[in-house]
This record gives sequence, C-alpha cells and structure tokens, in this order.
Amino acid sequence: MNSTFRLIRRFIKILLFSVAGMFLLNVILFLIFSYRGVSNAGGWEAAKKLSIELQKTDSGYFLSKSGQDILTERQAWAILIEDGTGNVIWKSDNLPDNIPLHYTAAEISYCTRGYIADFPTVTASHGDDLIIVGYPKKMYWKHMTPTFDYELIAHVPQMFLIFLGVNLLVVFLIYWISVSGIIRSVKPIVTGIGELPEGKNVYVKEKGLLSDLASAINRVSEKLMCQERELKKKERARADWISGVSHDIRTPLSMVMGYAGQMEEDLELSEKNRKKAAIIRQQSIRMKNLVNDLNLASKLEYHMQPIHPQPVNLVAVARQCVVDYMNLGFDSQYPISWETRENLTACVIEGDKELLRRAVSNLMDNSITHNPNGCHITVSVTETQKNFCIFVEDDGQGVTEEKLDAIKHTPHYMMSDNGIKEPRHGLGLLIVQQIVTAHKGKVMFAHGKKGGFSVQLCFSKVTSE
Repeated sequence: MNSTFRLIRRFIKILLFSVAGMFLLNVILFLIFSYRGVSNAGGWEAAKKLSIELQKTDSGYFLSKSGQDILTERQAWAILIEDGTGNVIWKSDNLPDNIPLHYTAAEISYCTRGYIADFPTVTASHGDDLIIVGYPKKMYWKHMTPTFDYELIAHVPQMFLIFLGVNLLVVFLIYWISVSGIIRSVKPIVTGIGELPEGKNVYVKEKGLLSDLASAINRVSEKLMCQERELKKKERARADWISGVSHDIRTPLSMVMGYAGQMEEDLELSEKNRKKAAIIRQQSIRMKNLVNDLNLASKLEYHMQPIHPQPVNLVAVARQCVVDYMNLGFDSQYPISWETRENLTACVIEGDKELLRRAVSNLMDNSITHNPNGCHITVSVTETQKNFCIFVEDDGQGVTEEKLDAIKHTPHYMMSDNGIKEPRHGLGLLIVQQIVTAHKGKVMFAHGKKGGFSVQLCFSKVTSE
C-alpha cells in the first residue's frame, strides 16, 4: 500500500512539474513571438520618428535620410495632411495611386483608427498638421473598436485566478482518469509482491494493463508454495526418521549398558577386562546422551518440542543446576563458583523450566568436555534494565577466533568432529541456542575474561500491562 501511495505521489509531482514547465515555456514562447510587435509598438513609434525627420524648408517639405530609411525598412508610405483644409501637402515617393490626396474630418477619424484603402495606418502630429503612415496590407491587423467594459477590466485578476483554477482542475481530472486504470492494475501487483516474502499464498487477478506481470507473480507464488510444501515434507520425514532411530536404539543400547555394567562389577573378570567393560558403559552413556541431544535438537529445530510456559525464576534454575553439578563429585578437577548477588532473587520470566535447566547444564557439560585437564567454572545471574542474563564461564583452554566465529555463524550443527582427539563443539551449544531462541532470548558466545570460554543467555523481562 505504501508503494502505491509513493507511486501516486510521484505521478502528481511529475504532473505539477510538467504543468509548471509548460506554463513557463509558453510564456517564453509568447514573449519571443510577440517581441517584434511590442518592440515597434504597432508602427506608432515609427510614425513619431518620421514626424521628427520631416522638415519644412522654403521650397517645401524635406524627409531626411533617416526618415527615408524608416519607410524603406517597413515598406511603408506617408502623407502629411494640412490642418483646416484636409489637403495632402506632402507625400512620400512610393505613395500608392489609390491613396486619396484630400480628407474630410470623418475620413481622418477612420484612418486614425483603421485603414486607408485596406492599408493599416497610424498617425502622428506634425505641428498643427497630421502625418499618416501606411503599412503593407498584411503587416498589421487593427482592432477598430477597442472599447471594453470597465468592470470586466477591473476583474481581470480574479478572472485569471478562476481560469487558472478551472484549468488545473480539468488537468487533474484528466490525469486521474487516465492514471486510475494504471493504479488499479499496479495496486494488487504491489500487494502481491509484498506478500510473497511472508510465505502467503498469493493470487493476483490476471486482467488489466499488467496481466502478464500478474500471471508471473501467480506462477512464482505457486512455485514457492510447492517448494515450501516439499520442504516441510522433507523436514517432517527427517524429524520422524531421527525420532524413530532414537526410539529404536534405546532398547539395544540399554542392554549394552546393562551388560557392560554387570561385566564391570564382575570380580571373576580380570582388571583389564573390567576396565574395557567400564569404557563400553561410559561410551554407551555418551552415545545415549548424543542420541537424546540429536532428538531434542531436531524437535526444537522443527518446532515439534512443546514449550510449557510458566513463571520461572532464573536464579533458582541456575542455582539448582550448580547444586546438581556439585553432587556429581567433579569439585576436585572442575571446581564451580556461584557468583550472584544475594539480594537478586526474583528474576522471573515465562518459560519452560526443564528446557532452561537443560540449557544451563549443557553449558557446564561443555566446559567439562572441552577441558580434559580441568578448569574452574563460574555461574552467575545478573539483571539489566531490560534483561535477565545467565553467565557460564570457564578458565580453561578456550577456543580460537576461527572456532568462535564458526560457533556464532554456522547455521546447523555448527562444527563436525575432527577425529577422536578434538571433541565436538556444537550439538550441545546448538540445543542451548534453540532453547533460548524458543524463549525469545539471545545467546552470546565470547572469550572468557580468564582466557577460557564464556556464554551469556539473555531473556527479556516480563512486562506487566
């Protein structure tokens, strides 16, 4: 809709600039074409100059060279009528034969306003006498009765504004009628294009000036919808496959873990075989956790894991994770510190308590997994003006800039394993990201202040209406 309004505004601007430009152009053209007539004042100025150049001598009248040039330049002729008698007492050499040489007062009045023998004439005084200059028949057109109503002349400014307003209104009506069809065709096109990125099923009526474009948009929309359906089918199939494999592997894996545990405790076996059984059990546990993580990551990625929102105190969640960790007996090699202000007790958000506990536990497990030589883990909860944040940081070996960048920007399961020696950075952290994203929060990975690895989970505060 905004694009349509911008298009309309652009058309209106073009129209206004066009009208203003055409008006200015017409004024300039009018001045150019009317300059000649305005410059010589319709021949009256030439008659005045001729009257000055005509001199009386003892032998009669004499027209100077400048006066003769005026007549030659304008292809004009001239006569001088004596006051009182009406007789022509001087005439130019090129006077036509059909020009009278005597004039009454009525004839003088007529030729002053109009013509003599169809020659347009103008007059000028020469003392008490009258000089008349005649021009070629097609040089001037004279208005014989230049009389106008006074009220009409007095209201010329108002009439000009009315005429201008009416003309502008007519121009805008013509513009609107001519453009309305284009706008009606463009509006659904713009709306359809705007809805395509939103994944909506777009259909634009294929009619009007832009029917071809509407047809193309409909084909694109249909193709996108088909692709989306196919993608959802593939995503669903992959999620179902992961869920099925996870379910099918639990029973044999439980049997492996059970038998390995029995062999580990069987005193009849040698110490070497019992250690092998212990390794089998530990790796089976790791495999079980990996399968569970893969299943959970798949469900979170495809929004198949139900979120049960309820008021959750982040301080209580983080503290319980620390207590559970301490009960595992890692204090000697992986000591943990709880660094949260005592008066910070009510950091409540709407969320799933079990998933949030899983996120914090994954971060602590990540520190243990990637620091085989031990490290000190710090967990804290802080409050800002808009967010509650959980920090999990260790002082272990940390990560390189390349790995940190990969953790931040790799879109799926982050970094794959690089052999046995380098543990995987990714699936546990991916689950953390997915859980926090499901709670509309943010995850920030960084280098720890003590050289290790630091993760910050931030959640928006619950705002009361």
